Amino acid sequence: MNSKVVLIVTYYWPPAGGPGVQRWLNFARWLPESGIVPIIYTPENPSYPLIDETLISQVPVDMQILRTRIKEPYRIAEWLNPKSKEYKAGLFEENAKQSLLTRFQVYVRGNYFIPDARKFWVKPSVKFLSDYLIEHKIDRLITTGPPHSMHLIGLELKKQNPNLKWMADFRDPWTQISYHKALKLTKNSRRKHQNLEKAVLQSADCIIATSFTDAKSYRKLGARRTEVITNGYEAADFEFQKIVQNENFRITYSGNLEMARNPLVLWQALRELTIENQGFRNELKLNFYGNISTGVEESLVENKLEDFVVKHGYVSHQQSVEGIVNAELLFLTNFQDEASKGIIPGKLFEYLAAQNPILALGPPKGDVSEILNQTGAGEYFVHSDLEGVKNYIIEIYHRFKSEQGSLKTKGYEQFSRSETTKKLAGVINSV
Repeated sequence: MNSKVVLIVTYYWPPAGGPGVQRWLNFARWLPESGIVPIIYTPENPSYPLIDETLISQVPVDMQILRTRIKEPYRIAEWLNPKSKEYKAGLFEENAKQSLLTRFQVYVRGNYFIPDARKFWVKPSVKFLSDYLIEHKIDRLITTGPPHSMHLIGLELKKQNPNLKWMADFRDPWTQISYHKALKLTKNSRRKHQNLEKAVLQSADCIIATSFTDAKSYRKLGARRTEVITNGYEAADFEFQKIVQNENFRITYSGNLEMARNPLVLWQALRELTIENQGFRNELKLNFYGNISTGVEESLVENKLEDFVVKHGYVSHQQSVEGIVNAELLFLTNFQDEASKGIIPGKLFEYLAAQNPILALGPPKGDVSEILNQTGAGEYFVHSDLEGVKNYIIEIYHRFKSEQGSLKTKGYEQFSRSETTKKLAGVINSV
């Protein structure tokens, strides 16, 4: 039995783009440094909402990758309704703005594809992997979701072989995530989601959470063991010089921005500052690296900010890194409800590595605030704190005008991919 080999089941893998692929691509790259050989199992013909061809070159040439075909209902949905791709990418709009076809598709997705549309890959994957694990004497398995159907593969394999050491990595919560209620679930469907989630949490040898609050939640639902391994940043991505300039005060956001996380208080604060401060108005530039929903764009127009906006669209990962390094202020925004306080966006760690001030919005006492306090990298506000947001923006603007340079953050190196992978290796060896 080879205890130094681990099989990783992941739906997202290059050329997939976006945050879903970053975590395990980098874990897999760094695990051999800790004496663990990763084998990747991923679909042969997936339907990804975002593509980043540049990530293919980051996959080590000697890494073993297993692929089998998957049935993708999303292909049909996208053909019937191009808006489906936005929902697959997480860009949920308000119910009032959804077309009748979109509402129908969201209902079908939530109630007939439980836990998600990749459920049809579970049975063939279990059949393929049950033989593969025995043949190659592999006794350690990691599944990562969403899509949470990946965990059902682990659940079935664990039932077949109780001695299999199974770790379930939750990059995002399952039923506890904010947009779960937007799936228009019936009472029966909601119960099915909850029962499957509970079975995974109670059957896995270890649940890996990306935040402190989520780990507590999983323990309450019956997880036998939980470990917090946050996302991180790749140090090599930041080995270039910032472009120093004094023409623009660049406020930058990286990633998709949907209506549910629309930072209305930020737009209002910027609107007021452009009225009150002519210098600020002349120098403000709002950079978006990623897709923003129609509702967010409408909010920018309502606050008369459209002339300051530069929409770069979805770009390669390295381009987004360059964008956040070449900024004077970075912002991130979480959902407002209490259930979201455990969400720590992956972009936070790259924001930390960029060493530019961070303005974060979210529910009271969010886990993001704990990391910002620990590192001294920025300030955290609830979505109603207009004065706090305004004061922090003007503080950083004055810092920019006086050419004080980057913040002196502390302890952010613990979130480098090499360090977080060492922690993961410890979990793999100890399970």
